[in-house]
Amino acid sequence: MAAPVLHQTKVAPEWVDEFGHMNMACYLQVCDAATYAFWEWMNDGVALAARGGAEYAVVEAHVNYLREVQLGDALAVSTQLLDADEKRFRLFHVLYAKKEKRIAATNEIMALGFDLGTRRLCEFKKTVREKMRQTLAEHAQLPPPENAGRGITMSRQP
Repeated sequence: MAAPVLHQTKVAPEWVDEFGHMNMACYLQVCDAATYAFWEWMNDGVALAARGGAEYAVVEAHVNYLREVQLGDALAVSTQLLDADEKRFRLFHVLYAKKEKRIAATNEIMALGFDLGTRRLCEFKKTVREKMRQTLAEHAQLPPPENAGRGITMSRQP
């Protein structure tokens, strides 16, 4: 079993910076689209307007930039659910450059249930919680991502 690929795209001209590769902010943009695709999957196709404002908000993100990608490169993002409860979920995205079959970046996020009407945190709807529990059990069979839980550090040489 592999983490599902929920989002695919190509590097667009407006994402390329003066150094000839995709700008660092756009790696997060691509992974954010994968987060949204994950959320749509958890909602089983229920349209935004029918969800009663029960959505999510990303509150933390960590990106590891591993290889550059350039204009026109085809990208795919696999998404693994690492943890979830009634109000939170933690995802790990792996962004692949499809042609070279190599990892270009990873992105780990923490998201909270968010009510668009009250602009406050909320529990996920029951159907979403159930789908998340099922997905979490399935994804628990996957190997843990190498970079998951990693923070930013600088090791010092003695």
